Amino acid sequence: MNKQKIVVFTGAGISVESGIETYRGDTGLWHQHDIRDVCHPEGWHKDPQKVLEFYNQRRKEVAKASPNAAHLAIAQLESQYDVTVITQNVDDLHERAGSSKILHLHGEVTKVRSDLPSDYHLYDIGYDAVNIGQRCESGLQLRPHIVWFAEEPFFMEESIQLFAEADKILVVGTSLQVQPAASLILFAHSAQDRYIIDPSPMTPPKKFDHLRGNASDIVPRLVNSWLSL
Repeated sequence: MNKQKIVVFTGAGISVESGIETYRGDTGLWHQHDIRDVCHPEGWHKDPQKVLEFYNQRRKEVAKASPNAAHLAIAQLESQYDVTVITQNVDDLHERAGSSKILHLHGEVTKVRSDLPSDYHLYDIGYDAVNIGQRCESGLQLRPHIVWFAEEPFFMEESIQLFAEADKILVVGTSLQVQPAASLILFAHSAQDRYIIDPSPMTPPKKFDHLRGNASDIVPRLVNSWLSL
């Protein structure tokens, strides 16, 4: 029998409880750094070492973090469902929690690539630092494998298809403000169960139920209910 399909769409809020700073919000990284300096092609061309240092620090932060109860519960869904995690996060906490199918729309901080718009070489560096002078096999400077502002997200077409085919959709820890990723929920045509988990009061998207609370509390409860069906 074919397993039901679940799409789990996650943002920075799911990793906050693991100690990873958000980018937005009153205390987010964008209140500490100018976006154009560290997360834009202009900043990269102006001062690449500054950009590399910013992401070196992000790697240190991720290395110290551990998956929380929400990450672990999402991975448990695979015992009964066909689960794809589509995440706006660049950390590797879903991987370390045990999820096997993960699409990183905005890249991965544990990877770097050659400084080319396409046909680039991709390298998994874990939590190591990268500095000026470290080059790919073609002699080009390595840059973070991150989607910067003014760049296109990865896996959008595949994600649209997954949303359209999902039987259940779970949205966790995203403000749904970052486009075009936030528009993916508009393609949830056939899902019977649609939940968004967020600790703040909100008007949920059409046909979504809002479960208010922290991800590490609410996600395991919802997962347990789905696993008991």
